[in-house]
Amino acid sequence: MKQSIRVGIAQINLTVGDLQGNTEKITRYIKKIEGTGIDIVVFPELAVTGYPPEDLLLKPNFIQDNLEKLIRISQEVHDIVVIVGFVDRIKEKLYNSAAIIYNHKIYGIYHKIFLPNYGVFDEKRYFTAGDRILIFKMDKIIFGVNICEDIWHLDGPIREAAKRGARIIFNINASPYHLGKIKQREDIIAHQAKKNNIFVVYTNLVGGQDELVFDGQSRIVDNHGKIIAGCSAFKEEFLSIDLSIPVGRGKSKNIINIPKKIISKTQIILPRMPYPLEITEEVYQALILGLKDYVVKNGFKNVVIGLSGGIDSSFVATLAVDALAKENVTGVFMPSRYTSLESKEDVEELVNNLGIRLINVPIEPIYKVYLMLLEPHILGREKDITEENLQARIRGNILMAFSNKFGWLVLTTGNKSEMSTGYATLYGDMAGGFAVIKDVPKTFIYKLARYRNSLGPVIPGRMLSKEPTAELKANQKDTDTLPPYKTLDPILKAYVEEDKGLDEIVSLGFDKEIVLEVLTMVDKSEYKRRQSPPGIKITPKAFGRDRRMPITNKYRG
Repeated sequence: MKQSIRVGIAQINLTVGDLQGNTEKITRYIKKIEGTGIDIVVFPELAVTGYPPEDLLLKPNFIQDNLEKLIRISQEVHDIVVIVGFVDRIKEKLYNSAAIIYNHKIYGIYHKIFLPNYGVFDEKRYFTAGDRILIFKMDKIIFGVNICEDIWHLDGPIREAAKRGARIIFNINASPYHLGKIKQREDIIAHQAKKNNIFVVYTNLVGGQDELVFDGQSRIVDNHGKIIAGCSAFKEEFLSIDLSIPVGRGKSKNIINIPKKIISKTQIILPRMPYPLEITEEVYQALILGLKDYVVKNGFKNVVIGLSGGIDSSFVATLAVDALAKENVTGVFMPSRYTSLESKEDVEELVNNLGIRLINVPIEPIYKVYLMLLEPHILGREKDITEENLQARIRGNILMAFSNKFGWLVLTTGNKSEMSTGYATLYGDMAGGFAVIKDVPKTFIYKLARYRNSLGPVIPGRMLSKEPTAELKANQKDTDTLPPYKTLDPILKAYVEEDKGLDEIVSLGFDKEIVLEVLTMVDKSEYKRRQSPPGIKITPKAFGRDRRMPITNKYRG
């Protein structure tokens, strides 16, 4: 025997700490769907506070305000069951929680049992693990509720809820994006559904929060493990669907009854699925959302970018236009004695294609003054990286001056290959407010640029083919200092993201001396990375929240 139930997923973009704004958005959705026949609507993990709230959780007033907002939400709930994430407090202990609300009353509060404490997660720093499985009955349907990490444990809360009679599980999430994550999620959800003969409604957060991007991609899976409906990637979206759920008796006396009758629907809402994204499109959308939310949520309107004529700065400018609109983006071209005519021409072409404002500030006069002032102190020494970095730092100062004067946010343009090896100048091209492509390897920048040009050419073709150069000395090429990026990036991935050692990487077919040189550069550059702006995470292991290495470190494994 089965019963039909209409389920709603509110895949929404929330802001950490904006308790009032988050509450207003949640209640707007509730009011909008009242009377539409939806029986249960589900909001993301920690929807009231935003995710991750980090050390805001150490503020007692923050916790109390969040609890008061939950009461405010419950007052707006009438003939619909609402599942929403918040922070619960019992005595001095905090819990990552989900409230199950109906007709102004909170019928149950589930405490997350498995607290992730790896990668970007620090939940054990703040929360106490729950120890109770909650089972609810609404009309003839028995369901369970759990949170994010709980679904990843095969013999955890999902299994126990199914044993106790639940035929549908509502799992609320704030699962951040990285390459390959959606496939991992879909596999585990499908496995849990099929293994336990249950439907799974997986609701995920969407939006940017500092380094993290939450991609949404909420899913509904039937009891055969088939994905039958889902929300789009990187978009705020509401999904509703009618599900036919097997009914039966729960195998526990501790079932919480919700006195809502499910009314038969005259019009059935059918499943829908968004189109799957190709990998470069997926990353591009992640970068756009992360950039837009960082700028907007932090109160900025305009950004400024130092344009060099290279692929990295041009790609960042393109991202900024797509995320924020051309009128909110300014480029600054700061040529020196080493800047080529080709770079000047490419910058002008890019700016014309994007339709952004360009400011020209030649740095040669300032550079001459620097050299003159320093000459008595460095007289007789050969020119080296000192003279090169002076140019980068002059440019950094100019960009920060525009930032101070006009309130523009400086976007830095260093990629993951450069950040890994220290091939970026501290207080120079690393100076700024947000490092958009900090976690994007150089070779992938080219793929993303070609993808963007396939939508409408904006990045000059010469930038995609000319040899990379910082143009800080005559005839300079990146390969003067680094291995070719096609060699460098796989080594960096093995070392930084996969934690492979020297011998393991050499066994993949790389020259030992090159590998040793690269690993040494990575290890010696940790102090630089600690002083860099935050940037958007798109790989499984990013610098910062993911990879936390000591600066003072003598281990060379």
